[in-house]
Amino acid sequence: MAAAPITPRVLIAIPARFASQRYPGKPLAMLRGADGQARSLIRRSWEAAMKVSGAARVVVATDDDRIGSHARGFGAEVVMTSPTCRNGTERVAEAVAALGGAFDIVVNLQGDAPLTPAWFVEALVEALAQNPAMEMATPVLRTSGATLAGFLQDRRAGRVGGTTAVFGVDGRALYFSKEVIPFTSRDYAADAQTPVWHHVGVYAYRPAALSHYPTLDPGPLETLEGLEQLRFLEHGLPVLCVEVDARGRPFWELNNPEDVARIEAMLAEAGLT
Repeated sequence: MAAAPITPRVLIAIPARFASQRYPGKPLAMLRGADGQARSLIRRSWEAAMKVSGAARVVVATDDDRIGSHARGFGAEVVMTSPTCRNGTERVAEAVAALGGAFDIVVNLQGDAPLTPAWFVEALVEALAQNPAMEMATPVLRTSGATLAGFLQDRRAGRVGGTTAVFGVDGRALYFSKEVIPFTSRDYAADAQTPVWHHVGVYAYRPAALSHYPTLDPGPLETLEGLEQLRFLEHGLPVLCVEVDARGRPFWELNNPEDVARIEAMLAEAGLT
């Protein structure tokens, strides 16, 4: 009789820092849900992580006492990290080292993505478990015409509306950018599918690749784009893009102060309290 598959032991870490250049104090920004009640961005992100099935542990990783105290106040486990971490992946790597390892897969659920559905993370973990050659995996969501139009409008206004991804037929990432790529020469109906993929800010790593990451120097592309996942690509480490389905649920990340109203509207639309 065939042996039962081994279920990987999964850690979800939510990196959060106060000193964001575009939006200082962003993790503590208050967002109103469908019931009119306001809860902080970091709390909503933690609540999203707690809905993921199969996670052995969920922690908030931060270097800021204000965020740490607030997170403990709503029941989160907090791991304090160094202020010298250059990005969320380095912060998650430091948190895993502080926890002593013992995880098969580590998920970085960024603290600015409270609308991330649990099935996005579950699909990511499953894909990484089934693809042993991949060091890291991240979700991508096909944009509709309406979403693509919003991306392009944000760029014309000088804002980053979202990160886009391009990948090969095998799902291996070719590039990620804050520009809208690939170029498209036509307009799309609001509900039409487009060839542009929205990168969802969640990462699943193998612990060895994660611990190796902070020892690598940031390359010119990571520095220019401000996208931490590009360090993997610049150093020749494969990244798997995993297609996910929003199932009709709106998705957005809080990148700028202007996004608060947009996310509150999406919470209301989805009936999320």
